[in-house]
Amino acid sequence: MATELKDPPKVEEKMEQPSIKAIGPKYGCEVLQEKTNDKLANDKSLPNDAYLITYVIDDETFMDLTRCKSQVSLFDMYYDFYGPKAVKDIKYGYGTVNPKLWGQKAPETKKRK
Repeated sequence: MATELKDPPKVEEKMEQPSIKAIGPKYGCEVLQEKTNDKLANDKSLPNDAYLITYVIDDETFMDLTRCKSQVSLFDMYYDFYGPKAVKDIKYGYGTVNPKLWGQKAPETKKRK
């Protein structure tokens, strides 16, 4: 009695490329805004150590707002993720908040009697 092996049914699944946010911690980076524009990135309440990185994918220009320990790590992350010739510009963001204090709430003040 010969048993025939049947091929499992093929399911066509489109494999989505992981987001750049997922690989950020590997490079010591944190992506704050992905595929943003200049109006959204021009927020004074963001940390002053954030970088605006401009890159090109399939003749479309995108901009991300990213915190990173160094511009070299930032460049390496985008180079490895999107490939060579993708990164066009890296500049400082518009934020003015101290990075140590960014994201923390102000303490509640008690009313005086």
